[in-house]
Amino acid sequence: MKNVAKRPSTRIARIAGRLTVHRDGYGFVIPDRELPGVAGDIFIPPDAMANAMHGDRVMVKLANLTRDGRAEGAIVKVTERAHQTVVGAFRKMRRHNYVEPHDSRIQHWIEIPPGMEKPPSNLEEDRVGPAPIAVAGPDELDGMIVNAEIIEFPKRDENPVGRVIEILGRPGDFGVDVEIIIRKHHIPHRFPPEVLEQAQNIPSVIRQEDLKGRRDFRSFDVVTIDGETARDFDDAVWVDRLDNGRFALHVHIADVSHYVEPNTPIDREAALRGNSVYFPDRAIPMLPLELSTDICSLNPKVDRLTMSVLLEIDRQGRVVKQEFCRGVIRSAERMTYTSVHLLLEGDAGLRERYAPLVERFELMRELAIILNRKRTRRGAIDFDLPEPLIEFDEFGEMVGIGRSPRNIAHRIIEEFMLAANEAVASHLEEAGRELLYRIHEPPDPQKVIEFEQIARHFGVSLGIRGLDWKRFPQVHRRRGGPKVRKDVLVPAADFKIAPKHYQRLIKKIEGKPEERILTYLMLRSLKQARYSEANHGHFALASPVYTHFTSPIRRYPDLIVHRALGALLDGRPSEFVPAKLQKLAVHCSDTERRADEAERELVEWKKLDFMTDRLGDHFPALITNTSPHGFFVELEDLFVEGMVPLDVLPGERWGYNESTRQIVGSRTGKKYSIGDRLTVQLIRIDARERRLYFSVVEPESRSRRRRRRS
Repeated sequence: MKNVAKRPSTRIARIAGRLTVHRDGYGFVIPDRELPGVAGDIFIPPDAMANAMHGDRVMVKLANLTRDGRAEGAIVKVTERAHQTVVGAFRKMRRHNYVEPHDSRIQHWIEIPPGMEKPPSNLEEDRVGPAPIAVAGPDELDGMIVNAEIIEFPKRDENPVGRVIEILGRPGDFGVDVEIIIRKHHIPHRFPPEVLEQAQNIPSVIRQEDLKGRRDFRSFDVVTIDGETARDFDDAVWVDRLDNGRFALHVHIADVSHYVEPNTPIDREAALRGNSVYFPDRAIPMLPLELSTDICSLNPKVDRLTMSVLLEIDRQGRVVKQEFCRGVIRSAERMTYTSVHLLLEGDAGLRERYAPLVERFELMRELAIILNRKRTRRGAIDFDLPEPLIEFDEFGEMVGIGRSPRNIAHRIIEEFMLAANEAVASHLEEAGRELLYRIHEPPDPQKVIEFEQIARHFGVSLGIRGLDWKRFPQVHRRRGGPKVRKDVLVPAADFKIAPKHYQRLIKKIEGKPEERILTYLMLRSLKQARYSEANHGHFALASPVYTHFTSPIRRYPDLIVHRALGALLDGRPSEFVPAKLQKLAVHCSDTERRADEAERELVEWKKLDFMTDRLGDHFPALITNTSPHGFFVELEDLFVEGMVPLDVLPGERWGYNESTRQIVGSRTGKKYSIGDRLTVQLIRIDARERRLYFSVVEPESRSRRRRRRS
């Protein structure tokens, strides 16, 4: 009897997950757990959405399941609503008034009944952002950006009902974009009165009783090194050379746990926020300013309490001795990355100004290079992609997009913080203490294979043993033509991926034209780092145990780790249980992604606004990806991305070759490939999609240039 492939059963109990909606009306549910026979997410057609909204947690019943595991289902119940409020444009209509959501994935307009258009006075008085705006009624409100609270969620074929709780301003008003992003992503941005009251009652100076049981480092010339615009300083560092030739590294971290005790108003609000959020022109702090920029911040020339990591490191970068304690410091200087970099490059003025510290900074550079070499030997991946930097004038208007600088001073702080984080993680784990780990799991093999296929088109490879090319004939037929043969990579049973594979490829492509695009695609092939109550190691750092300890002012997981270390130092039992840590790890991973998405979206929005006056302009660009609909480009000087659709490519009919990921001309065979450099023209800006569209500027032929000269 022949073996027949068994079709996955649709007789699976209802499936829980989170709904993601596409702006065209369909959606996908991401299951909370892996399901037997189901590959990936569950497709939800528009007519099977019931009354669910984008982001809701839902229960799904499977309606269809194919042999290859692709699932389709229908939503049967909403278990948790993602949006208690919706930000959007107020629309005055003939019969009803509505709020049109700013997020196009929210398909429902919010109906605003008569009398619900004006925010309650108590909410308007408490608001943060632009000054309150008085409106007489719906006529004046028409077109304005508002925040609406949902008071009745949608029923089948009916819109939700809400009331306006904030009026943010008109589209394009200064600062309204940030206010929209804050509310779209539901980022807490007001401190409750009890939190502010507690913060104001915290002493703003160090008292004698605060010093009990602490090591005194105030005679050490420790320094902070941060960006020019930083206002909160988590970490201070000090390095010396010992008589045995080894290095002494002190990493002092703000002792936030001394001021923020568990289950107090400030602690509950910090846990809710999870982290600070940084926009180009403002920050939403995790802690009130009385803590984040004052008593907890390691400001220069004043006493500050710390949790301190004291390491002895040999010439190979190995930690041979470590000690942990509570301390008190007095930062000698507030240094910036730029000033330390210029000083180490030989700037005479800075070397004279900071003469007592010059030797200290030179030792820091020497130790940072040693630590980096050790991590390289271990196989750590060192992505060094430049970040976009939004530039503003003195009036707060965006004037350009530059490259965020990265120099040896950044490397110094990065290496010292990595060393401290690893030391604390290993110390707590060896002591058997519960903590929040920072983990980064190995990449999905399929993602690795997809990247390897692209890399081999550039003549390079990750060099993984156990990957072989196989040819699969008759993969698909294109419009009645011949069936296409397709080469794919197939992993062998002993296929294994290690961080060193990525590290070696980064070295091979360093300085080459394809470096940026391949580094970007490598990043996309990796999983996201996250928090976990269980240790699964950190793939990118090639570290067996890692945590976040060095930024308790702006990250709640760091504060949890401080409390774990403090309990160990005091000989107290751990206050954490795995179930509580698991819940906290999921929450903090979510708030981190929320912050990343909000920060990224605002930067992209500001880029879009910046390009509005550049319609018709030409730009040098790099092809970063291809698809059946066209290819994506990044402008080389501006870090701005956009799409070149197939239908604007000149001269002939164009198609997409799936096996080579190229856009190919049907008549000439001309190809557009990932990594190609070309000149593009900005032809359209889609404000709703937040996307730029370009066309290709063809090089002028010699004959045309000759005719023009004549």
